[in-house]
Amino acid sequence: MAPGRPYWKGYLKLALVSCPIALYTGTSSTERVSFRQINKKTGNRLRQQLIDEVTREPVEGSDKGRGYEYDKGAYIQVEDDELDAIAIESNHTVDIDTFVPRDQIDERYLDSTYYIIPDDQVGQEAFAVIREAMRGKKMVALARIVLAKRERVVMLQPWDKGVMATTLHYPYEVRDTHEYFDDLPAIKIAPDMLKLAEHIVESKEGEFDPSQFADHYEEAVVEMLKEKQAGIKPPKGKPVERPRNVVNLFDALKRSVSAETGKAPARAKRGKKRIEGQREMLLPITGKKGKEAAASTKAPARSHGKQRKAG
Repeated sequence: MAPGRPYWKGYLKLALVSCPIALYTGTSSTERVSFRQINKKTGNRLRQQLIDEVTREPVEGSDKGRGYEYDKGAYIQVEDDELDAIAIESNHTVDIDTFVPRDQIDERYLDSTYYIIPDDQVGQEAFAVIREAMRGKKMVALARIVLAKRERVVMLQPWDKGVMATTLHYPYEVRDTHEYFDDLPAIKIAPDMLKLAEHIVESKEGEFDPSQFADHYEEAVVEMLKEKQAGIKPPKGKPVERPRNVVNLFDALKRSVSAETGKAPARAKRGKKRIEGQREMLLPITGKKGKEAAASTKAPARSHGKQRKAG
């Protein structure tokens, strides 16, 4: 099946080699349930209207423009053709600047994904050469492209028969981890607790399979809409119970292991608390019969002791 309309068309360029390409968005949220704003009294859909902030008068779509606020309430008006006139090579070209190992790309910089394919028969060979050169060297390319009137840095990597492009954030867009993590205390974890936690991790080990992802909220919304459409009044949801605080982390880990394996973890044997100087009682002594039984068991022991002494 042929892909839909490309999001961007231009050229992929590596040194003196270039080929025409088409770029398509790699993800979509159109399949999700979406809602419209409506008038609750009439059930009619609402339309948002542009209002001039100062005059409070409605503004037609043709009068809508773009402006940069350089001071409070003061704007520099910018036209679309003025932005289009800014001549940079990446306006219509994905220009490869450098190649780097994939594992050097910080995951925090990854943004949106796109698919790139050659746009005509003539450029397929050049496209394949660039793709397979990256695959053979196990490298990804860093390039520049203009999307939505803004230059972006993209990571290009071979993907099946095509190339996947991922836009990257600029350094000023990525927040520094130090302001979040530096104040966290350095906690020394007991080896036995760490061993239990690792056991839980191993018991849940699996393979990455996106087909197993389930959007439970989306499914519940669809079911609720079906019920409402059929005239069934959906029940009001109960407040979600907050997880209880863990009083003893070690016990909670042991219970978690038990829940995963179906077997209760072995408990350490605890000996009875003994009072220093007190002999251990082999039989419980209760009441008169208990005293008689104790006397009868002790008598032979004394007699046996005398015989051993005499011999």
